[in-house]
Amino acid sequence: MSAELISIQQAKSELHQLDEWVLLAQQGDVAAFECIYKAFNKRVYALCYRMAANEALAEELMQEAFIMAWRKLPQFKGESQLGTWLHRLTSNLVISHFRVQKNQMVEGSDAELEHSGNESSRLDLKRDLERAIKGLPDKARMVFVLHDIEGFKHQEIAEQMSISEGTCKAQLHRARTLLKERLV
Repeated sequence: MSAELISIQQAKSELHQLDEWVLLAQQGDVAAFECIYKAFNKRVYALCYRMAANEALAEELMQEAFIMAWRKLPQFKGESQLGTWLHRLTSNLVISHFRVQKNQMVEGSDAELEHSGNESSRLDLKRDLERAIKGLPDKARMVFVLHDIEGFKHQEIAEQMSISEGTCKAQLHRARTLLKERLV
């Protein structure tokens, strides 16, 4: 068997396993939902962190997303992949959080990672970019993350954030301009 064929069979097996977990979790099986959590928690956290730019808040939002997923899982019809459904649920939750908060986020007192003398400039650039994204205004950061990192279209972002497409495009332009200024 070729490596490609084995890879396809593994993917099908994983999808079948995920479908089983969803069916069991929809019937109230907590252990099955725990398997779903383990399969997706890192991706959901990463999305929350990119949008919220605060580790503690991202952790809290991730937990809320999975609580909401548990409650809404019986409504999941399988019309999209579970990961897509969780992604949409999570991004809507984060946007809703900031809509309710309306005030500026308080910067966390996260300890900076220490630089070692032999780290590559690529790592430094990545850290600079993450720091610059974290420093963007809330709406500009959310639009940037959803569009340039997560791949959503302006129309989808505008609907999720309850803003016009023009505002979405303006926020993306603002985010990119601010990032260029901060990174140059």
